[in-house]
Amino acid sequence: MSLEEIHYTTFKQGSRTYFNSSLFFPRKIRRDVFALYGFVRIADNFVDSVPQDPEGFYRFKAAYHKASQGEAIGDPIIDAFVELGRRKAFETAWTEAFLHSMELDLSKKEYNSLEETLEYIYGSAEVIGLYMAKVMDLPADAHPHAERLGRAMQYINFIRDIEEDRTFGRRYLPLKGTPLKALDRAYVQDHPEEFREFLRHHLAKYKIWQQEAERGFRYIPRRYLIPIKTASDMYNWTARRIEEDPMLVFQGKVKPSKLRIWLAVLTNALGVG
Repeated sequence: MSLEEIHYTTFKQGSRTYFNSSLFFPRKIRRDVFALYGFVRIADNFVDSVPQDPEGFYRFKAAYHKASQGEAIGDPIIDAFVELGRRKAFETAWTEAFLHSMELDLSKKEYNSLEETLEYIYGSAEVIGLYMAKVMDLPADAHPHAERLGRAMQYINFIRDIEEDRTFGRRYLPLKGTPLKALDRAYVQDHPEEFREFLRHHLAKYKIWQQEAERGFRYIPRRYLIPIKTASDMYNWTARRIEEDPMLVFQGKVKPSKLRIWLAVLTNALGVG
């Protein structure tokens, strides 16, 4: 299997929305995006597998550090990411923050304040936005908006995945300051209005961050904006569906179909100016 096929398969297995949207980047950008997400997905797989694989994660982390220091390790996922990082001038601190957030998933189960949650989000999602800004050679003025897009998308993931995360024993959305004591289905069914208000509160935060992110779209060249805006549109669609019926989060992942994603690509290709 070629390196490009490895990246393609790894990315495809990890994310429907990101993957299908990213197919519409120009080939030279798509190759770099796949290299980035190959690295991210492998690290995430170690901490999200059942059971978790902490030994595998720490081997992966150690191998990355060796490769970043110039040592040949022969891992196509890590080697491609390190090469990409050198070519696009990724900041070392971004990858350390990413690995820190992944490591938190091995031990930290509950986030009881927004500050704790945002610390996790910085490493797990905001730095991904920064990587993408570098991959697309966007100006520095675009970077804060790229961070916000990562934050907004991750927050929707936390809302969408309340039930799935609970099976891992995790809760990323803080309950502090709310009347809710838990987020399991039985408890929520007994407190439907409180849960609806809880989700409205968190969706309002998402909308603010999403608006801040979208103000940065003006920095993105048209050909690159089509897949970025498509992914963004699909997260907005997910947010709307959950706001209409909060109990959907207990009925399976709220995700757009491949057809919906491709129709959004077509709409954006015709409408992005």
